[in-house]
Amino acid sequence: MRPEQRRNVGDAIFADEVGIEYGVHDEFRLRSAYQPIFAPRGRFLHAVAVEALIEPHRAGRPVAPKVFFESVAASDRLFVETMCRALHLRNFRNIGVDGLDLFFNYNPLINDHRGRALAEIRLMTRDLGEFGLAPGMLVCEITEQAADDALLTRLVREMRRDGIRIAIDDFGTGHSTAERVSLLHPDIVKIDGTWFAEFCRHAAAERFFRPLVSALHDRGAKVLVEGIEQPTHLRVALEGGVDLLQGFLLARPALAGTIFDEEPLAIDTLLGRDSKVVPLFG
Repeated sequence: MRPEQRRNVGDAIFADEVGIEYGVHDEFRLRSAYQPIFAPRGRFLHAVAVEALIEPHRAGRPVAPKVFFESVAASDRLFVETMCRALHLRNFRNIGVDGLDLFFNYNPLINDHRGRALAEIRLMTRDLGEFGLAPGMLVCEITEQAADDALLTRLVREMRRDGIRIAIDDFGTGHSTAERVSLLHPDIVKIDGTWFAEFCRHAAAERFFRPLVSALHDRGAKVLVEGIEQPTHLRVALEGGVDLLQGFLLARPALAGTIFDEEPLAIDTLLGRDSKVVPLFG
């Protein structure tokens, strides 16, 4: 058995004084943060899910996730990815709100390290009941850049067998193409926020975005736009008929244990504001 296979993720996870769990890797302390995802209903946006994100800390200060992940040795990447996923599942109940789904990231290239991808999925689903979760509450965002189609198809088939829904992440960046949508039949397609922001700069954005959303709907997928940071982004997304929205204009990520405000957001108010963030967590 290889060294990284013998390591127990639970040995690197601890709980603070109020029961919020965190991970430790080298000089970093890893904490779960959750960013709300909203669905438009009438003239309001209602929180229906959260995306789980890692917030690394070093010497008591937050560090950009990119800085942390770039510091992780190749031999440790599977272990760290597994630990982050475990933290998100364990801390989800600390949001204190019922009825929300949980989006989490999954990189097949890392998790298929030496053939472990399917085994990791089975371990994850086996432990869900311990954390008060059911597979139907989970949405796996597949970060599939450069992953081959055969691997992606196997992963999606296994997750669907267990009841987990599938989202294709970063649509618009080149790898998440219409061909991949046809191959994987995702439940949700996430429009890349950087691509969408650039798209919104064009005068005819509304006119050209709606056909894209309609085409994805025709393939059986809901459409989520991330990176909503300005009223223009929100307007284009809503007029395009998207199903789900995420971004700093609506709510920033907040650490596990932060009090969640369940009040819906008024669309008219958001469209009338500048790009100032509307706080959702108190």
